[in-house]
Amino acid sequence: MKKKMANKMKLHGFNNLTKTLSFNMYDICYTKSVSDRDAYIAYIDEQYNAERLTSILKHVTEIIGANILSIANQDYDPQGASVTLLVCEEDCGSNADKKQTAAIESEVILAHLDKSHITVHTYPEYHPDGGVCTFRADIDVSTCGKISPLNALNYLIGSFDTDIMTIDYRVRGFTRDITGRKIFNDHKFSSIQNYIHHHIINKYQMIDVNVYHENIYHTKCKLKYFNLDNYLFGFTKKDIHPGEAKEITRRLQKEMNEIFYGQNIS
Repeated sequence: MKKKMANKMKLHGFNNLTKTLSFNMYDICYTKSVSDRDAYIAYIDEQYNAERLTSILKHVTEIIGANILSIANQDYDPQGASVTLLVCEEDCGSNADKKQTAAIESEVILAHLDKSHITVHTYPEYHPDGGVCTFRADIDVSTCGKISPLNALNYLIGSFDTDIMTIDYRVRGFTRDITGRKIFNDHKFSSIQNYIHHHIINKYQMIDVNVYHENIYHTKCKLKYFNLDNYLFGFTKKDIHPGEAKEITRRLQKEMNEIFYGQNIS
């Protein structure tokens, strides 16, 4: 029996440049008891469930100029969620409600574009005896062609409660103009910060490490201002002794500095 071939998605334009935006976002919290820690993990699991993550990825595809073909999502017990979006650059009709039944690894969110892909991985984590909890989200947006993932950066930053961010951007390969001349980057800029809103930049301490001749850009960010009450889960600063507040502050700031500088601090 002759196998029926699936219709291929027709791609328009020709641009071989691959643009990849990768960033880690960290939310830091302090809990006093195991029950509070479990409640924090449950809160994070609800805050970033499949429904909300699906909404975030829908907006990302809109911002970068893609169209959704189909959506599949799943929440897991006791925690975690998976979302998959199939999208393309051209309007292919209203297929956004199509379902996909294939199982996906817990806490992995993946979006496919006809020239691009988006992935999100979430990692709730905590110190075994120190009370510090760290929620991490890894987001990768890799595109080919004229689509630029940098256009979605501000929206993604605003979609997560972020204390620390590590952002990497790289342009790989080359395309050609009509004369055959190679183009290694079709959108010149000096820093990832050029694409971040000023009101966000003003909130963070930022360090750049860029390799311009390789089209590699790196920016890491840490909140400038520390308010202890913003990091306490299940209680407030007024509920504890000033000495305990000072010790909790030390632990939280140590955690943040170690993540920011990428090394353990004695």
